[in-house]
Amino acid sequence: MQVNVRFLENLRLEASFDDFKVISDQPIRYKGDGTAPSPFDYFLASSALCAAYFVKVYCVARDIPTDDIKVSQNNIVDPENRYNQIFNIEIELPASISDHDREGILKAMDRCTVKRVIQNNPGFKINPKDVLGKDSNLVLEHVGLTETKTMIIGKDSSLEDTIVKLTGLLESLGIKIEIASWRNPVPHVWSVHIRDADSPMCFTNGKGATKNAALCSALGEYLERISTNYFYSDYFLGKEIAEGDFVHYPNEKWFKAGPKDSIPKDLMDENFLRAYGNDGELKLSHLYDTNSGNKERGVCAIPFVRQSDKKTVYVPVNLIANLYVSNGMSAGNTVHEARVQALSEIFERAVKNEIISNELCLPDVPKEVLARYPKIIEGIQKLEEQGFPVLVKDASLGGRFPVMNVTLMNPRNGGVFASFGAHPNFEVALERTLTELLQGRSFEGMNDLIPPTFNEFAVRESNNIVDHFIDSTGVISWKFFSEKSDYEFADWNFSGTTEQEFNYLMGILKEMEKEVYIADYEELGGKATRILVPGYSEIYSSEELIWDNHNKALDFREDILNLHSLDNKALKNLVKKLEESEIDNYTTIPELIGIAFDENSIWGQLTIGELKALSYVSLKKFEEAKDLVENLTTFSNSLPDRKKFYQALNVVLDIEINEELELADYLPNLTRMYGEKVMEAVTKSVSGEIKFFGLQPTNTSLEGIDKHIKFVESYQKLQKAKRSFHNA
Repeated sequence: MQVNVRFLENLRLEASFDDFKVISDQPIRYKGDGTAPSPFDYFLASSALCAAYFVKVYCVARDIPTDDIKVSQNNIVDPENRYNQIFNIEIELPASISDHDREGILKAMDRCTVKRVIQNNPGFKINPKDVLGKDSNLVLEHVGLTETKTMIIGKDSSLEDTIVKLTGLLESLGIKIEIASWRNPVPHVWSVHIRDADSPMCFTNGKGATKNAALCSALGEYLERISTNYFYSDYFLGKEIAEGDFVHYPNEKWFKAGPKDSIPKDLMDENFLRAYGNDGELKLSHLYDTNSGNKERGVCAIPFVRQSDKKTVYVPVNLIANLYVSNGMSAGNTVHEARVQALSEIFERAVKNEIISNELCLPDVPKEVLARYPKIIEGIQKLEEQGFPVLVKDASLGGRFPVMNVTLMNPRNGGVFASFGAHPNFEVALERTLTELLQGRSFEGMNDLIPPTFNEFAVRESNNIVDHFIDSTGVISWKFFSEKSDYEFADWNFSGTTEQEFNYLMGILKEMEKEVYIADYEELGGKATRILVPGYSEIYSSEELIWDNHNKALDFREDILNLHSLDNKALKNLVKKLEESEIDNYTTIPELIGIAFDENSIWGQLTIGELKALSYVSLKKFEEAKDLVENLTTFSNSLPDRKKFYQALNVVLDIEINEELELADYLPNLTRMYGEKVMEAVTKSVSGEIKFFGLQPTNTSLEGIDKHIKFVESYQKLQKAKRSFHNA
C-alpha cells in the first residue's frame, strides 16, 4: 500500500491511501492545534482496532452478539526507555459465552496483523528521491495482462487490448494515470477509481463484472471526459488559453451579438432556439463561456452534425455545460461503440426521470428470466446475505426502451437505492445496473440511503431529479414498491453489431420525433462522442441559462483574484455586485469563480459571506460587517484559529460600533482570552494595516494557486494534441 502525505497548515498532515484520507495533528502543548489525533495516537489505536476486528469476525461467523463485549488497550511504558512498551489489550466477555468460544475469541485476537508486524521487527528505510516526473505506466503495474483476449458483449475489442491501447494513448498525451482504489463487494461486481497522478482533479470511476472490465470502463470514461473537455467545463483556463488560437477545439467558431444582444443567424438552429430561447429572453450575453471569460471575442460554439440531414450546427459550449452536463458522452473502441454507450446513457437517465417523477411501479423480472444470468444472480444473493433485499425490475416501460432497474433496500435504516442501466442487450443492461448500484460503495455506505416517501412534491421536485442524476441519492416514491405494476414485463433484447445497435437506438428517437446532434472526437487518438437531444437529454431546465448560468463567474472572477490590489471604489463595487446577485452567502468562492484552490487553504474554504465580511472590515463599514462576522462565529467550518479570529473580531466590532466604548480598555483581557497573535491580526484588520486576513495575494495569472496551475497544465496537453491533429 502506498501512503502519500501532504503538509497542511501548522502541524496538520493529511495521509491519503486508496480512496481514504486521514488527518493528523499535534496537541497544543506540542505547538499543534489539537484538531485531530497525532500520528502516534493512530498507531496505538490501530492495534486495539485490529484486535477488535478479529473479535468481530469470529463473533459474526458464529452469531455471537457483540453488544456486551468490550475491548480496551493500555500501554505499559518502560520508565527508562519510553520506546519500550507493552501493549496490554484486555477484553471483557459476558458470562453467557462458552469456554470454547472464549478460547476461540482469544486466538482470533492473537491473529491481529498489526501485532504480528510489530513482533516481526519491521524494517524502516528512509530514502531521498529525486523527482524527475512520472515515467512509468502506473495502470499496467496494477493489472496482470495475459495473452488471453477477453471479449464481452457490446465491445468491439478485447478488454486486454483496450487497456493497453487506452493507457498507451494517455501516456502519449503526457498523462500518467494512477489507480486510487478498487472495490469488489460481491462476486462479479468490480469498481475502480483512477486519476491523473499530476492533477488528481481529473478522475473517473469504472465498473464491470471483472477487474479488467471495470478498468476499461474507467479508462474509457477518462478518454470521454478529456475528449469532450468535461473535466474543465466549470473552470477558468487562464489568460494564455483564453487569448490563444483556440480555446476548446480548432474547429470552433466565435459569434458576435446581433442587434440588441440578439442571437446571430448562424448560431444554433430552430430546434435549439425553440427548446432554449425562453420566449425571446435568451440573449447572446447569456452564452459567454466561463472557461475563457473572453467577452470581447464573443460566444464560442462547436460543431455538431444534425442527424436528420447531416448538416453542421454550431452549439455554444456554455449551453452544453449548463444544461447537458455529462449526459450523452462516451468513448469506445469504435465510433459506433461510443455512440451506443452515449445513447444508452441518454435513455437510462430520461426513462429513470420519467419513472421517478411520475411515481411509476415497474414489473419484476421473472425468476426464470434471471436464471439465464447465473453470475448476476450470484451477486444479488451476496447482497441479500448481507441483509439487503434486492428487487430486479424491467424499466423498459412495456418494451419501448432498453432500460433495467435494480433496487436495494436497507432494513437497518429504511433507506433504498434505485439503480438504472441501459443497453440494447438485456444482459448488458442488467449487468450495468447491478455494477452501477455498487460502484465505489461499501456496505457501510448503504446506511446513508434515504427512505421512500408518499410525498409526491418531494419526489417530483427538480433538485431531487438532479440528485438522482448526480449520484442516484434522491428520494423515490413508496408507490414504486407496490405489487401492482404500471406495465407488464417485456422480455426484450436486441443483439447485433454496434452499428446495428446504434441504428436501433436512433430508431427509437426517430419514433419519438426527436432530433439528434452528434459530435465525434478523434483528436486525442481515440474514439469519443457527444450526443445532444434537445427536449430530451438535458439535465437542467432552459431557465438555468437565464437565472443560474455558470458564466456568472465572469462578473466576479477578475476582481476577486485581484482582491488585494483593488482600491476602495473597486472593492465597494465588488461587494455591491455580490449583494445584488443574491447568491447564497454559503456558496464557496472556488465554486463561484471556477478556480481550484487547495481545499485546505483559507482561499479553498472561503465563502461569499466571509469575503463580504472581510471586505466590509477593509472598507471600515463595521456595522455591515457585524452580522456577517457574528454568523461566521456560529456557522463557519473554519479551523480553530480562524474561528477564534472571528470570535475576537466580533467583540472588537461591538466596541468599534459603540461610541461609549474604547478598545484600549478591553485589549489586555481580550489578549488573555484570544492570544496575542489573534488580537494583533484583529486590531490590524480593523485599523486597515492588514487587508483580508489569511488570504494570500494572487491575481488573474493564478500566482500561488498551484493546484489550478497543474489543472490548466493538464488541459494544455490536450490542446497540443488537438492542434497537431487538425494541422496534420
